[in-house]
Amino acid sequence: MEIKILIVDDEPDMRQLLKRSLEPDLRCRVETASSGEMALRILEENNVDMVLADIKMPGMDGLELLELIKREHPDLTVVMMTAFGQIETAVEAMKKGAYDFITKPFDHDALILRLQKAVERSRLLNENRMLQKERQNTQDFQDLVGKSAVMQRVYETVRMVAKTDLTVLITGESGTGKDLVSRAIHALSNRSNGPFVAVNCPTVPENILESELFGYKKGAFTHATQNKIGLFQEAHKGSIFLDEIGDISPTIQTKLLRVLQEKEIKPLGDTKTIFVDVRIIASTNRDLEEKIKMSEYREDFFYRLNVLPLKMPSLRDHREDIPVIANHLIKKHCAKLNKPVKSISPELMKIFMRRTWEGNVRELENVILRGILFCSTDVIMPDDAGIDVDTPKECLVELSSQDLPYKDAKEQTLNLFNKNYISSLLSANKGNVTQAAKLCGLERQALQQIMRRYGISAEDFR
Repeated sequence: MEIKILIVDDEPDMRQLLKRSLEPDLRCRVETASSGEMALRILEENNVDMVLADIKMPGMDGLELLELIKREHPDLTVVMMTAFGQIETAVEAMKKGAYDFITKPFDHDALILRLQKAVERSRLLNENRMLQKERQNTQDFQDLVGKSAVMQRVYETVRMVAKTDLTVLITGESGTGKDLVSRAIHALSNRSNGPFVAVNCPTVPENILESELFGYKKGAFTHATQNKIGLFQEAHKGSIFLDEIGDISPTIQTKLLRVLQEKEIKPLGDTKTIFVDVRIIASTNRDLEEKIKMSEYREDFFYRLNVLPLKMPSLRDHREDIPVIANHLIKKHCAKLNKPVKSISPELMKIFMRRTWEGNVRELENVILRGILFCSTDVIMPDDAGIDVDTPKECLVELSSQDLPYKDAKEQTLNLFNKNYISSLLSANKGNVTQAAKLCGLERQALQQIMRRYGISAEDFR
C-alpha cells in the first residue's frame, strides 16, 4: 500500500526539494501545503499517513498545527522540521505528540533514514487498523468470508439494509450464503436482541406450512387438540427468515401478502387477527420475475417482498476469495472434527481456482470436508478431496480477458496471478511468510510488500 506524506512549509523551494527527494527514495506520494491552514484543509478531505511540517511558519506555526492535528488525528505520524539551534522548540514538539524532529540543513541520507522509521510506524498503524477492521467484519458477518471488491459491496449493502426495518429479498444461486447474510442482517439490526426464526419453506408441505407460520386454535382441524403459536408470533420483536420463498404456493403467497401489508396474522380457526412486530427477510434462487410472466407467482406479492433487493454473487464472480474461503473452511471443520489444521497443496489450490463451482461455496465446503476426512498427512492433495488432476475441461473455467483493452487485460491477469500464486504459497506453508519466501526465491520483506499490495494476510492461512 502506497504511503501518502503531507509536507507543510512556507518556502516553495523547500517543498519542491523534499518532494523530489522523498517520492523516489521512500516510494511514497507527496502532497504539499504552504501553510498550517492549508494543511488542515487537506487533512479534512484526504487520507494522509504522515505529516512533515516546519515549526517556524508565518501565521499558524508548526506547534499550533501539531496540536490541532493531534486533536483530530491522534494516531497520525507527525515529524517536525526545525532550524539548527532551536532544539528546545523541537523537544517541546515531541512533548506535544510529534514522532520525531529533523534539523535544517538536512543531510540527505540521514533525512531518508529518519523518515523511513516514521514511514514504517505509519505502515504498522495502517496494518493494525486493517486487521482490526477484518476482525470486526468477521464478528459482524460470522461465516461470510471474502476480501474482494464484490464481497465488500455485499458487506456494505448488508450494513445499509440492517439499519432499516424494511423487507429484504436475497437472491442468488444455491450455495452462495443467503442464509448467512440473513443472520448478519439480523445481527447488525436494532432487533439483534430479539429472536431470529428461520423457515425452510420448500421442506414443509403446504397444508402444514400455513399452520406452522400462523399457528392455529384448538379444534381448527381434526388433530388440533390445543392452541399452537405460529412462527410469526415466535419471531415477535425479532426477524423471520423465509428461505427459498420462490417455491411456495399461490395460497401461501396470498396469506403472506396480508402479513406484509397489515403486519397481522390470523391463526387457523380463529376469527381475530393478531398484530406481529416482525422484520421479514426472504431468499430465493428462482427468477421470480420469470415466474410472474408464467403466472406462477403473484406480482403484488413480489413487489411487497422486493423492497430491498440484495443479490449474492456466485463464487465464479469472486474467485480471488477462494484461498481465503478455503482456509477458513479448513479451520472451521478441523476444529469440529477435532483434527489438526491442514493446508491445501498448490496442485489442489490450482484446481480450486479454475473450477466452475456450480454449487458455489457449499460445493467447495463439501470438497474440503472430504479432503480433511481422507487426508493422512498435513497437506490435502487432489486425491484426498476426490478430485482427479485431469479434471474434464467442462468443469474448469479459463481465465480470459479478451473483452478488455490490452492494458486493462494485462493488469487484470497480473493481479490474478499474484493473488493466486501468493495465496497458494501461503496455504502450502500454513501462513509461514519466511518459509514461503524461501520457496519462491524472494526476500521476506519483498514478499510482505507484495502481500500488502494485494491485501493478502498471512493470518488467513494459519
